[in-house]
Formats: sequence, structure tokens, C-alpha cells
Amino acid sequence: MRKKITLITGANGEVGHGLINALSEQADSDEIVVLDIRVLDKPMRSKVYEVKVGDILDMQMLETLTNEYEIDTIFHLAALLSTHAEFNPEQAHRVNVQGTINLLRIALEQSRLREKPVKFIYPSSIAVYGLPDLNTKAAARPVKEGEYNTPITMYGMNKLYCEHLGRYYSRHYHQLATTREAYMVDFRCVRFPGLISAITVPTGGTSDFAPEMLHAAASGKPYACFVREDTRIPFMAMPDAVQALLDLADAPVERLSQLVYNVTSFSPTAAELRDLTASAFSGAKITFAPHLQRQGIVDTWPAEVDDTAAKADWGWSPGYDLHHAFEDYLIPTIRQRYQ
Repeated sequence: MRKKITLITGANGEVGHGLINALSEQADSDEIVVLDIRVLDKPMRSKVYEVKVGDILDMQMLETLTNEYEIDTIFHLAALLSTHAEFNPEQAHRVNVQGTINLLRIALEQSRLREKPVKFIYPSSIAVYGLPDLNTKAAARPVKEGEYNTPITMYGMNKLYCEHLGRYYSRHYHQLATTREAYMVDFRCVRFPGLISAITVPTGGTSDFAPEMLHAAASGKPYACFVREDTRIPFMAMPDAVQALLDLADAPVERLSQLVYNVTSFSPTAAELRDLTASAFSGAKITFAPHLQRQGIVDTWPAEVDDTAAKADWGWSPGYDLHHAFEDYLIPTIRQRYQ
């Protein structure tokens, strides 16, 4: 018999590390197999059963993986992120779209073999939104999942299309075939806001002005924020992002009224983030030097999103509001890191 596992792609990222830690506490590490283009960081290796080093575009490698294991759940985190995607949009499309199709195909084949749907947990992004101007952004109520889905970035377009791919593989795959597919994929998607981690150093993402500000202040470096002081978008502390993925994966399928869910926690302005950071690190030197193009992208994202459906369907509730995120998670952990 093949060993039943949970597969995590993109396991070496911020969310991947948090997910490995959480899953290894809930279950035997023998149930976790991870895939990344880099060897998994050493502190994580004892918490998983096997580390596969490879590319999600390598279909032969993925098929070998499915021959070795029975995959129960896939957390598909691997992606080329927003800022990097703008510098190499064609490669971003290959990784973010074709890579996702490859994983959905594997999930479908596994669903057939085990005669039970594979859960496919997919993190999407606030980048799928595209509000036309600042007046619309200011007037908009918290934005629902189906509103303003006109992104202007390659990453946002990739994520939105992959949400639709998930819907297709869950509900409409081979819909013209004489015999309808008996077992399709159980696709479930979370649209994340900006994520703030106290542990992982930010890597230049479009919403990374918040964690960049904190890490610079803690390390005694000046920071010129690349957005205006009045810029407002939703954020979430990293532990809540991991918990959202776990909660959605655990939800009974009959309770889910949709495939794609907004989640959010707090929506401060960049100036409010500056003030909280400065109050924690007295020597912080934070200025504002908006970058025209990056500012333009952030201005198309909503100031707030509506996560009513996630709360109603699977009991979503963030553990951290703005002040608790700073006081109980971000400041103590980041301060300890740089001492």
C-alpha cells in the first residue's frame, strides 16, 4: 500500500515553514512530504517525512511522487511572487499557472485512484483585485470576493486565473464527456491580504512595506517607505495566515458555500504602521519616498475586504488584531531576533 501523505509545495517560504510547524504538531511527521526548488531549511527537516527537491513544472517528477504516495491533501504554496513576477512575467505565468495546472492534474489523478477527492488548498492574494482609481477605493465598502476582479499585475492575473482553474477541476472537468467524472478535486482557496512575519525577513513583495519597516527599525537601519503615508490595505499576522489554511482544510465540505474566501485581520495606514513601529523602537528612522509604480499597484488594492463568508462557513476568526499583532507577536519576536 502507498503511504498516505499531505504534500506541501513551496515549503521553504514564509507560509510553508509555519504550516510545517503547525502540521507537525497536529500529526505524525511521517504524514508530511514537502516539495521545493531548494533543500528544506535544516530546522524544518526533522518535522517532515521526506523532502523532494524539484520544480513543479517537472511533470515526470510529480508523477513519480504520485506513484510513491497516496496524496490526501495538497497545500500548493509554490509561486513566483508579485514584485518578481513583474520583472519576469512570462516565467511567472509558467510557474504560477502551468505549475498549478500540473498540481491540479496530479490531484485529479489521485482522486480517481483513491475514489475520494483530494483536498487542494490554494493561497490566493489581494492582488486579484483592481480598483480603477483612488476615489473608488475610498468610497468602496469592504470588497467582496466577486467585486473588482480586474488586476493589473501578472501575479494578480495568475492568481485569479488559478482560482478559476480550481473551480473547473472541482466542478466542470471534462464536462462534455459521455461519462461524467466520478471523483474530482476538492479545491479550496484563501485570498490573503498582506502578510507580516516576525520570523522571515521580507523579500521585496509589494505589500512588504509593513514588515520591511519593522525589521529595519529593529536592526537600527533607516527605512524609506515606498508608499504614501495615507496608503491603506488589509494585513494579517503570519500565524493567522497559517491557521486560516488549516481551518479551511478542516472544514466539512458540506458547509462550504463557495470555493474562494477572503480573510483579513486589520487595515492600518502606512502612517499608523510607522507610529506603532516608532513607539516600539525609539531610534527608528522611517521616512516616506513613494515609488511611483509600486504605489500605483497598491492603490488598486482595496482598503478593506469582506470576509463574512469565511466567518459564516468555516468559523474564520483572526487571533491577532493590529495592536495584539504588534505587542504580542511582532515586536517581541523581532526584537529578540536582532538583539
